[in-house]
Amino acid sequence: MPVPHGRREVSDAGALQVIQEEVVECRKCPRLVKYREKVAREKRRAFREWEYWGKPVPGFGDPRAKLFILGLAPAAHGGNRTGRVFTGDRSGDFLFEALHKAGFANQATSVRRDDGLQLKGAYIAAAVRCAPPENKPLPSEILHCRGYLERELEILRPRAVLALGRIAWDAYLEVLKQQGQIASRAGFVFSHGAECAIAEDLPRLFGVYHPSQQNTQTGRLTQAMYARVLGRIRRYLAE
Repeated sequence: MPVPHGRREVSDAGALQVIQEEVVECRKCPRLVKYREKVAREKRRAFREWEYWGKPVPGFGDPRAKLFILGLAPAAHGGNRTGRVFTGDRSGDFLFEALHKAGFANQATSVRRDDGLQLKGAYIAAAVRCAPPENKPLPSEILHCRGYLERELEILRPRAVLALGRIAWDAYLEVLKQQGQIASRAGFVFSHGAECAIAEDLPRLFGVYHPSQQNTQTGRLTQAMYARVLGRIRRYLAE
């Protein structure tokens, strides 16, 4: 018997909440635990009055999301400080301005967990749930987080996945490879604006440059570039 829509939404939200709670308690990667907690103790001078989160950062968003947005990892003084991915840093400023313009977020700013931000039809998570030194997670650390990503995808069953950068792109494809959905990642080349229809029963994969300052402040990445890709995703989801 089909599950009524409202009941299924509650069920999915509860299942996502279980994953979020497991993520926050995770201590699988000693290097990341040491780094995230060190940053939380020492703090950045500009945020010395903050009580840093200093724990893994769970995904968040709409439990009915048809767009799954996958990033790299929380920023040391962004998500690791605020407790929400892409919150409290320049990357988040850029990303949520774009998502708001495209209708996937109710506001253009992401400052702290209680700022009223809500995602509409989208869910955001990271390939690695802890801030890594120099923003460079080890392959083993990506592997340790893969189970969380697999379970989120299974619950949400999105129609589109947007990878923010090459590492997120490869992390998603590796999930498909390990599940036997694809034989290799080799045929799926990342670039800004890349789009792959992998299989009829799988989400369509889109790629964009990561909204890091080295991309946004150098002009390599602009709001117009994100708008074009998000517009294509909107049209695909409306089909």
